[in-house]
Amino acid sequence: MGKKVLVTGIVLGSYPVLVAAALAPVPWVFAVAVLVSYTAELALPKAAADQLSRVHLGVTVRFLAREMAAVLLLARLGLPFTLLAGGLFIFHAMRATQTGLALFLHRWHHLRPVESRNLQVALPKAPPERLLGQRGTRLLYFDAPPVVLAAASGLTGVVWPTSMGMTVTLACMAVVTAVLGLQLRRAAPIADRRRVIHTVDAQVTAYEPEVILYFSGSANAIYQASMWLPVLEALPRRALVVLRERPLFNALAPTSLPVLCIPSAVDMMNFRGLDSARVALFASNVGNNIHMLRVPGVVSVFVGHGDSDKEASFNPYTKVYDQVWVAGPAGRDRYRRADVGVRDDAIVEVGRPQLAGISEKGPQVRSVLYAPTWEGWTDDLFHSSVAAMGPYLIDALLAEGVRVVYKPHPLTGHRSMAFRRAHGAILERLRREHPDSGAVVLGSNPNLYDCFNDADLLISDISSVVADFMASGKPYVVTNVAGKERAEFVTRYPSAGAAYLLSKDLRELPEILAQLSKDPGEDELADARHRLRGYLLGDGEPMARFAAAVDEAYRQGLMKQVL
Repeated sequence: MGKKVLVTGIVLGSYPVLVAAALAPVPWVFAVAVLVSYTAELALPKAAADQLSRVHLGVTVRFLAREMAAVLLLARLGLPFTLLAGGLFIFHAMRATQTGLALFLHRWHHLRPVESRNLQVALPKAPPERLLGQRGTRLLYFDAPPVVLAAASGLTGVVWPTSMGMTVTLACMAVVTAVLGLQLRRAAPIADRRRVIHTVDAQVTAYEPEVILYFSGSANAIYQASMWLPVLEALPRRALVVLRERPLFNALAPTSLPVLCIPSAVDMMNFRGLDSARVALFASNVGNNIHMLRVPGVVSVFVGHGDSDKEASFNPYTKVYDQVWVAGPAGRDRYRRADVGVRDDAIVEVGRPQLAGISEKGPQVRSVLYAPTWEGWTDDLFHSSVAAMGPYLIDALLAEGVRVVYKPHPLTGHRSMAFRRAHGAILERLRREHPDSGAVVLGSNPNLYDCFNDADLLISDISSVVADFMASGKPYVVTNVAGKERAEFVTRYPSAGAAYLLSKDLRELPEILAQLSKDPGEDELADARHRLRGYLLGDGEPMARFAAAVDEAYRQGLMKQVL
């Protein structure tokens, strides 16, 4: 905060000095002030620059003020100023031209009707972002040579330094504008929306997709789609990913699958390259799903982004799909109990193919993974322990001498300030106070399942993390923030049937940690975990079961198309 105020003060304070030095005129004061002004401008934080723009002191106004002061200095000294004034006028005209070209290029390249990846689409690639960035704002600094050298002209009494600086500035602007002009000519093929759609459509048609992973939502929810990419890559059928929002395209995890981004509903519903697909997989319940659900001859399947006992895993919206795929019998029973309109014959148990790489052998050190869920959209769905006990839990674990890995839900703190503060407190403890006793994992690497393999014990909330961890066979703890009796808690949340429960005051923690062993599976709940594992995740090889379910859905799609 102090730096922001200081730099802003220097920027604003430099202008009265520049004008006063030009009017006086005192060239050496002007020279010092203009150098200080440019230096402070470079150091100005973005937040401060945004605040100045809101009070009509935007970046263009600030640069024009320096330029005006330079012209005023030459005029007061009786030196020719026409070249400087006219050159600066031409400079801004060229900058406006460059900005217009950059906007055209940005729209053509980055606002295409269809974005694609991993398809042999013969369309021009986007130019380097530095040619398009900030729409000419960076080019304002090209005015520095004539403005700074105007001070030199004032000190020497000759105008040629200013003229030389103006020549350099206009030459640089001419080069930049010419380069963008060439890029614009090269990008002409993508200016035609119909041509872009036809080109991508032809490549998708040639690929003949059979299975579509369809996803719509915010970029911070992209993990819900990314978790299915390795599974679809392993399928023997041709799979393709369809995204509906532009930010998702770059946020999606790396994949070898073809990826499309089709933002417009009209373009989406008229994209003929998808006609060969007979199965559409949906990882989330959002309104944009309707544009795929309405396509005849396609079996719609809700695969979700993890089985859990939370309300999201038996959402009434789910009944719009032809089929609902769950991991094991627990998922089927969950819909039966909820009675939200999902038919029992529409539910298919496919296992959890993402869990194939989870090891049942823990490391040789005592390691605890704390992977809480987020606060949810309303307090009615409150299942997270982060605000209620997160920082205190971390303190207690560190006091016990165990290694702590903190991997929160990506949306933690998204809605609630209390959760954001608690999340920040945990980061403070693990990153600054105890960097050698734990780790924080916020991104996608390492992923959740890698964290499973590096843990002896999981502490989590009611979420799909609990069910997925069952594949490891290792002990797990479920937080009981509301302080419910075990029988009531397990009845409501069956995935906690083989869990150690942890109250808000952490009184059970010492005894739970005593169950850690170098030989996983020997604690008192080991047998219960083994039984519950089959109930939650199903039996058999999950990837084979998933592939068989895709084949059956594809067959049904073919039948729908015939009928």
